[in-house]
Amino acid sequence: MQINIGNLVNDQRKFFSKGYTKNISFRRRQLGILRHAIEQNETRILDALARDLGKTHYEGYLTEVGIVLDEIRHNLKHVARWARPKRVKTPIYHFPAVSTVHPEPYGMALILSPWNYPFQLAVTPLIGAIAAGNCAIIKPSEFASHTSEVLADLFAHYFDPAHVAVVTGDVSVSKALLSQKFDCIFFTGSTGVGRQVMAAAAEHLTPVTLELGGKSPTIVAADAGLDSAAKKIAGGKFLNAGQTCIAPDYLLAHHSIKDELINKIKHHLVSFFGDNPQDSLDYPRIINDRHFDRISGLMEGADIVWGGQTDRAVLYISPTLVDNVAWDHPLMQEEIFGPILPVIGYDDLNDAIEKVKSRAKPLALYLFTKNEQVQKRVLRELSFGGGCINDTLLHFATPYLPFGGVGPSGMGSYHGRAGFDTFSHRKSILKNVSPIDNPFRFPPYMKTLNLIKKILR
Repeated sequence: MQINIGNLVNDQRKFFSKGYTKNISFRRRQLGILRHAIEQNETRILDALARDLGKTHYEGYLTEVGIVLDEIRHNLKHVARWARPKRVKTPIYHFPAVSTVHPEPYGMALILSPWNYPFQLAVTPLIGAIAAGNCAIIKPSEFASHTSEVLADLFAHYFDPAHVAVVTGDVSVSKALLSQKFDCIFFTGSTGVGRQVMAAAAEHLTPVTLELGGKSPTIVAADAGLDSAAKKIAGGKFLNAGQTCIAPDYLLAHHSIKDELINKIKHHLVSFFGDNPQDSLDYPRIINDRHFDRISGLMEGADIVWGGQTDRAVLYISPTLVDNVAWDHPLMQEEIFGPILPVIGYDDLNDAIEKVKSRAKPLALYLFTKNEQVQKRVLRELSFGGGCINDTLLHFATPYLPFGGVGPSGMGSYHGRAGFDTFSHRKSILKNVSPIDNPFRFPPYMKTLNLIKKILR
């Protein structure tokens, strides 16, 4: 059924104006309904993820459904406290006034979600939007069509579309939505499309949260625990066939351990997926033909030391390791977003840091070393959205850490309290509780100039 976007936006604006969503019990009730809807439709969701990306039910639950349910649990536990006005200090020269900060919902939120984690990346920001008291429209990616259909059915059945609605369709639908006036926009996707979303939002001066991507480096020092590092790098890189925005995009390994590290990664890939990953039920597929062709093309002329097999008929690209990669190779010019891991050796940490620093700020960075001074130095000198020391990906899977990028990898953050804050305006109020006026506020000014200089010095 064709949805009239203008009418839907107007209906949500009218619903929000009635004030229902500002009630904490309403927000908690809606989060509870969302949890119930997911639990009742878990198999449908996991089946859709399997059809779109070839994910097993285990991987679908681990990386999508489970994370969403944990986020709901965390918000239900804390939303009442987050939403309370918070008293803050008042300067002595305003005494006896009282200062408070009141979180309030923006109003109408537009959530544009991607195809690589099509359930989790649509619903997790929605949780923050509901907890903060907003109405919301979700536009999921048309590339993950089966999951998009489940999302549309699920929300149509359990939610009033005047509060939360899902609108499906191609890029023309996204453009139609972006032409409407929303109170905030949350976008997850590529940097290029992020620029288009931001340009559209500028027409209405709408605040935007952008969760983008980039080439996330992994640095492995000579003193790293190589077996553990190899296992965690392999697991983080080839989860979802590399179609993860925070996947290790390239590997900087100290020359003294590079070959051993590559061999250990090979070993763990065999232990994960067997000698032929195409036969493994645990190894997903590429989302569509266009991305298959793009990723396959990046391997041309590369020094492939493991993997490299492809089968376009079933959108299969094997886990692939590429050694001796030049910085000007196509693999190093764009985010790979697929199951290819370029490996580059370095001799001096200074050189590795400078190479990372010379490129766009990445969404994630991973460092493997036992040396705490090296850890502190990398954190001090390199700017990136977030990451892990001696692990990969796990900083995303916690409601206690804000998740987001910096510069070209994004702006704003979410998860847990950060998600609530992203969809909230912090309204500042100073309440004067005394009828007595401070004399320095009013003319003639010169009589209190010396006093004000002492106070504000």
